[in-house]
Amino acid sequence: MTEVELYTKPGCHLCDVAREIVETVLADYPEEEVAFVETDILSAPALMAEYGEKIPVVTIDGEIHSIWRVDGGRFRAAVDAASA
Repeated sequence: MTEVELYTKPGCHLCDVAREIVETVLADYPEEEVAFVETDILSAPALMAEYGEKIPVVTIDGEIHSIWRVDGGRFRAAVDAASA
């Protein structure tokens, strides 16, 4: 199973845009094939220290895919490659 994680924090407009792109792309994949988790970096000091102002951050299987902006086509290609 491929795991996608979106790191965000409240009030982040780029996070809202990234969430919309990620959710739109992932809607084309079965839930049993790709898992999606959204994590608020304010929930853990270590996450805040690691990501701070670099959000949103999208990871695929624990590897950083994008920071600040998500390109839908590039994201879809990465999910396809990870789930192949």
